[in-house]
Amino acid sequence: MSQSPHDGAGGSAIDYVAVEESPRFVELKRKHRSVVFPLAVLFLVWYFVYVLLSSFAPDFMAQEVWGHITIGLLLGLGQFVTTFAITMGYVSFANRKLDPISSEIRADLERQETR
Repeated sequence: MSQSPHDGAGGSAIDYVAVEESPRFVELKRKHRSVVFPLAVLFLVWYFVYVLLSSFAPDFMAQEVWGHITIGLLLGLGQFVTTFAITMGYVSFANRKLDPISSEIRADLERQETR
């Protein structure tokens, strides 16, 4: 039977609460939240503006821009473009800013586990 790092056998257990309160983990959470919350709010506002326009400004949304392409159609397609842009931007941010910190934390935990 394998031993868990929590069972105290073969060394000290990892104090995950201390890890969560460590400066590196706090920094990781701060950086994550500093991007995720504003992006989520921005996207939700953009989404609800689109929904409200389609509900309360149908004439505006039905204006043809080019041929049978309407403002509503362009804004709807813009929702998809925005979703992909946010995803690509977040992945880039996570690769550059979050992954190095989380790798440090993981490596430290793995070192503690092998002791």
